[in-house]
Amino acid sequence: MARIAGVNLPLNKRVEVGLTYVHGIGDSTARKILADTGVDADTRVGDLTEDEVIKLREAVESFPVEGDLRRERSQNVKRLMEIGSYRGLRHRRGLPARGQRTKTNARGRKGPKKMSVTGRKKAPSPK
Repeated sequence: MARIAGVNLPLNKRVEVGLTYVHGIGDSTARKILADTGVDADTRVGDLTEDEVIKLREAVESFPVEGDLRRERSQNVKRLMEIGSYRGLRHRRGLPARGQRTKTNARGRKGPKKMSVTGRKKAPSPK
């Protein structure tokens, strides 16, 4: 079992794809790590030798990954909110922070559409 940066990599996938299961490592970073360590990208994670796993583990440690990366990103957002920047205010209100339109769309950031009061049915009045 290949465990790198606290993540169990899937054994039946290629190493190039398996490395992307670590938060903070994408396609290009995985290719760079494999080139630096000399591990073949086409080998399966389950077929890696112990020496290759150790090489990969040491190479991944040079990048900010998993908990450290998540903590760093959340601290950056908190800093923006504390100094009262425009981007910080958008984060605080749960709105898009990069100039996207909000009159329509932005549902992923704003949440599900709120039902208006007029959408309710009236109760039948007694006669």
